[in-house]
Amino acid sequence: IGMNINKSLHVLGNVINSLVESAKKKKHIPFRDSKLTHYLKDSLGGNSITKLLANIHTSKLYLGDTISTLMFAKRAKSLKLKA
Repeated sequence: IGMNINKSLHVLGNVINSLVESAKKKKHIPFRDSKLTHYLKDSLGGNSITKLLANIHTSKLYLGDTISTLMFAKRAKSLKLKA
């Protein structure tokens, strides 16, 4: 199950990146690469208002994960949807 979650989150990152880049040029968006992104297609690339909640940890043990989460949130924030 953990591998499937990691794959879905990786594909979600790819979809966010593709959507941000597609604003500049037409590019294929890989929504069908995972069930998560397939189900979120209308929320991510459609005509909707979408909110993202990024959960981070304050411990130094999770610094790498926290930085990765914040970088993902920053990329997602740059995505502009028109509802």
